[in-house]
Amino acid sequence: MSIRKFFTVPDHTSFEDVALLLLRLVTGIAFMIHGSSKIQDPFNWMGPDPLAPPPFQALAALSEFGGGLAWALGLLTPLASLGIASTMTVATWLHMVKRGDPFVSMTGGPAYELPAIFLIVAIVFLALGPGRFSIDRLLFGRRER
Repeated sequence: MSIRKFFTVPDHTSFEDVALLLLRLVTGIAFMIHGSSKIQDPFNWMGPDPLAPPPFQALAALSEFGGGLAWALGLLTPLASLGIASTMTVATWLHMVKRGDPFVSMTGGPAYELPAIFLIVAIVFLALGPGRFSIDRLLFGRRER
């Protein structure tokens, strides 16, 4: 598979393209907001007793903020989705295994439903692409189903 083909955008119906645009915008902006505080202190955002070493904290901060920006723009969406999927896989694992958090906390405490949902969204973008209303479509064209 050529690198260009990796970034080409599959054809969808207009409704599907609008749905992908809305999903990209909402989740992309959410990731930018979520990652903005981490990008301010990328090597220490987990505090004094981190669950991940500083280089991995920086990768997570970059994938959340940069990946969110890329999703919102529909720019290099597969690459951003791989970074976010990797980060959310680790975040889900840390919540489940290291901390023993529930999927959903009935008391408002820590849980892993949000990283699990974002992981699924990243998989959706890997499978379906960013849609017609994206910079990827302008740069790399469309791919027939």
